[in-house]
Amino acid sequence: MNKNEILLLLTDRWCDWEAAYAIAVANSFSDYTVKTIAAEGESMLSMGGLKTEIDYCIKDYRDFSNTAIVILPGGLSWEENDYDEITEFLTLLAAEGIPIAAICGATTYLCRHGFLNHVKHTGDSLELFLNQDGYTGQELYVPAQVVADGGFITANETAAVEFAYEIFKLLKVDSDEEMSQWFDNFKYGAVR
Repeated sequence: MNKNEILLLLTDRWCDWEAAYAIAVANSFSDYTVKTIAAEGESMLSMGGLKTEIDYCIKDYRDFSNTAIVILPGGLSWEENDYDEITEFLTLLAAEGIPIAAICGATTYLCRHGFLNHVKHTGDSLELFLNQDGYTGQELYVPAQVVADGGFITANETAAVEFAYEIFKLLKVDSDEEMSQWFDNFKYGAVR
């Protein structure tokens, strides 16, 4: 059986635009299905004011046989909360070899909880990461828009297009040529 479920892990005030390219293309133009997951079962409100229903509650989701990747969009609450249940969940996913893709504030959360200490990674800034307890991965920090390494995709807050492209390549949502053309259009514009 192909793993075809993409989990979009939502927190309060999640950044709706940061995962938008990735989930829209994968959900609409491939065999993947996007499902939402959160620590609680109630709907989550995005920074853009979108009220999003939750498909799964983390505590009830333990069968990873169909999970292709989990995507963590940024948001204002990542730096304000420890989210122990999310940390436990991501630890299980990583142990199962399921890729984890994080952007913006979600990368800061990952670094604070030690997930990035042994893989090349990026985020909003090394200075921000150095201020996080539990972070010892500064030698592996790469000042880039996006970095994919060791089962993790990390991106800074300005890299929604690059973030989506790395997710597309990992999941093979289309041919290399089509994905490259998509990236070129959305990064540089259809009219030049």
